[in-house]
Amino acid sequence: MTSVSGAPRLIALDVPVSLRLCDEISRIWDAGDVVLPLDQRMLPAARRRLADALGADEIVRADATERLAPSPSATLEPLVVGDALVIATSGSTGAPKGVVHTHHTLQTHAEMVGRQLGLSTSDHWWLCLPAAHIGGFGVIARALQFGSALSCATRVDDDVVRAALAGGATHTAIVPTLLVRHSFTEWKLVLVGGARAPALPANALGTYGLTETCGGVVYDGSPLAGVQVRVDAGHVFIRTPTRARTYRHAPLMLNDGWLDTGDVGVLLDGRLRIEGRRDDLIITGGNKVWPHVVETRLREHPLVADAVVRGVPDEEWGSIVCAWITPASATIVPTLEVLRNYVRETLASYYAPRKVNVVAAIPRTPLGKVIVTDLPE
Repeated sequence: MTSVSGAPRLIALDVPVSLRLCDEISRIWDAGDVVLPLDQRMLPAARRRLADALGADEIVRADATERLAPSPSATLEPLVVGDALVIATSGSTGAPKGVVHTHHTLQTHAEMVGRQLGLSTSDHWWLCLPAAHIGGFGVIARALQFGSALSCATRVDDDVVRAALAGGATHTAIVPTLLVRHSFTEWKLVLVGGARAPALPANALGTYGLTETCGGVVYDGSPLAGVQVRVDAGHVFIRTPTRARTYRHAPLMLNDGWLDTGDVGVLLDGRLRIEGRRDDLIITGGNKVWPHVVETRLREHPLVADAVVRGVPDEEWGSIVCAWITPASATIVPTLEVLRNYVRETLASYYAPRKVNVVAAIPRTPLGKVIVTDLPE
């Protein structure tokens, strides 16, 4: 039941992706409280710290429920009646922010996506993303909204994907790395999150959005009905009825209802194309370089399995293009000069990396975002 003050409590769910998790969400909502899903890929101590930092009143685990004492030092935006979800942003640097969504924003997003995609009770959603991220939680919200079937997986490999399909699953939401590693061509519909997905099969749609927008609100470059997108000096702004109510530690910063996404892009014939995160742009010798352009070219080289590009400070150039690569072969590693020449075959010379670091694997979050702070210098 809700707290004595009438404000809803925040219940952290330390439960793996499962139908049990979905049942707990429904139970908490029926009691008038708010859900905070915890990412099971985090260490237990880190999950506990996140619950404390976001002001959870209790943690529900698979085998027990623990009441938490309020942190006297925490300054939190209060939860109010109508709030449904606190979800941590999945940024690769800095402390996660708790984004507060209401029942209204979750329902509105599900309805908007449903109209766009023609969703119904006959659909069968397969949840393979963490529910602690908005892409995964959106699968649960849509299944609940339309009363459609839902099945879950805590890991993804070829056998698991085939078993889900054989079990009747028709719809799923994934990240680009899963689309590269596994085949989803037989599914009815696959939503692929991320600003820049690879080439998509006919049954897949690329989606763009933020935790603050309740997930994807731009599908294949076109805003959903009711969503507005504008680009000012390359900066992407969104106005949507699915916008979060507040952060847990501070109000949202808005300009007449417009949310600054932090991304840079262009509108071409009404379709949005994302160029990258504003902070990722490399200015080298006065020239602008978007890392994803260089990364895409490097991954085309037969000796490169994976790559990430960032700018590093340089006294002469301001910044230089630096690449971290994972070789495709343990015995043949491409040299800096080989990769520079390869990039220059299709791009301007200033796109070519001036430094290359060879790593065993690119450090990434569970959803495939590069963990910049873990890249070796």
